[in-house]
Amino acid sequence: MTDVLVLVHSVHGNTLALAREIARGVESVDGAAARLRGVPPITSALDPKPAEWPDDGPALVENRDLAECGGLILGSPTRFGNMASAVKHFLDGTASEWFSGTLAGKPAGVFTSTSSLHGGQESTLLSMMIPLLHHGMVLVGLPYTEPALTSTSSGGTPYGASHWSGPDSDRPLTDDETKLARVLGKRVAGLAVKL
Repeated sequence: MTDVLVLVHSVHGNTLALAREIARGVESVDGAAARLRGVPPITSALDPKPAEWPDDGPALVENRDLAECGGLILGSPTRFGNMASAVKHFLDGTASEWFSGTLAGKPAGVFTSTSSLHGGQESTLLSMMIPLLHHGMVLVGLPYTEPALTSTSSGGTPYGASHWSGPDSDRPLTDDETKLARVLGKRVAGLAVKL
């Protein structure tokens, strides 16, 4: 069985909802299993308990999850057109994996959610791709042969799955967003099994 690590940081639960759909896509591939994990929120010495992490969220990621996975799908909410600082902080701490080539040659995908429709979905996805390329990962996107990519009126890009959560972060995933999230999971898992 090939594990695909679906690694997410989520504050309001929207990026986590997308991660769960991606995990369903991974699980639809014979020989693949989704390992859903969370990126720890950044805390201070004054308040070491992660206040942002939801009680119903997945277990927090450990470095062994990176070593044991056959593929990685990384998700973050958008922060000013970029990944959240918690995700960047986590990635900055993966130098030993970079030196050892732990992730080199493994397939990877990215996903995000935004509160505004034009809040930087694509630039956030691209920002998450850069460190994955430095790790030597093989990036997987969403091709335009997926009908939902041309019919969506909210989230979904060729760079990865995305969700428009609305100004109050209360919009549920649309059918197109759900389909594209599952397709991303299936594409990464399919490659992970083959590799």
